[in-house]
Amino acid sequence: MIPIVKLYRGYANENELIVMGHVFRPNSKTDYNFEKKSLKNARSIIALYKIKTIANYDVYLHFNNQKIHTKTLDDGYFKFCIPLDAPHTFGWQNYLVSHEYDGETIVLKETFIRPHQGNLGIISDIDDTFLVSHTQNIFKKLYILLFKNLNDRKIFENVVLHYQALSTANRNNKSEQNAFFYISSSEWNLYQFIVRFTKLHELPRAVVLLKNIKTGFFDFFKSGRGSHHHKFEKIKHVLEFYPNLKYVLLGDDSQQDPYLYEHICKIFPITVKAVYIRQTGKSKKTKVSAVLDNLTSLEVEVCYFKDSNEAIAHSKKIGLI
Repeated sequence: MIPIVKLYRGYANENELIVMGHVFRPNSKTDYNFEKKSLKNARSIIALYKIKTIANYDVYLHFNNQKIHTKTLDDGYFKFCIPLDAPHTFGWQNYLVSHEYDGETIVLKETFIRPHQGNLGIISDIDDTFLVSHTQNIFKKLYILLFKNLNDRKIFENVVLHYQALSTANRNNKSEQNAFFYISSSEWNLYQFIVRFTKLHELPRAVVLLKNIKTGFFDFFKSGRGSHHHKFEKIKHVLEFYPNLKYVLLGDDSQQDPYLYEHICKIFPITVKAVYIRQTGKSKKTKVSAVLDNLTSLEVEVCYFKDSNEAIAHSKKIGLI
């Protein structure tokens, strides 16, 4: 059977293109419609973690009349970092990756973004920032992930209005959208679910950067947990990759977002324009408030909010939207 190659959205600046994906054994349950009910949904979600990746598999990127060869890493992950010799167009564009099986060439297509010049880059967490996940209650989180399908999962009220406004903020031409990145401690196993969920709710199209893939049944029960250092590294990478953008960081107070964002603001003192933290409990957390007060002293605009209407009002007040 033909191995399964999954492509993810990539990104480019004026000098480099980065695209990535995974290769799985064909008996892996890597595709399903996320609309099954109850136990069928649970079986399908768990199957996303009972996968077998293929190491050292040949994949080829087709770009600018070149065919560029690489091989997958031990966990089936591949990544092309390609220098760009000539100016490229802005916005979302297609890229092609191929692989060969039994003498046949299989070609797949995905997209990458080269952000329009100037203005904003928006980096958002996922769980409990726009997708209601209850990450502070592990049993409730797992129950929702297992037994609530794509259509049953909840999004915070008015978050879409805020994100859509940010996507066209300060753009004279509304077809030129600001670059969005969804960076989360969820694993690559949940990539397709995240993409489908954001499309369903008309959230801005974004590059999605996730945690290393899991390949075992028991790994499912650790989903989204453990160190969040990878998030810090990915956010830092984006800011270094696009140094001329001003950034808006959106997260929540359920895990480490406020502290990660504080570190980012200290390293990039003129780059981050605003930080938004969603309050997930009944009251604001003292430590989080202290972090945000510290960011204010660094001249970063901050908003610690319960309802997205508060965040929208704040963005209007500071002239962000």
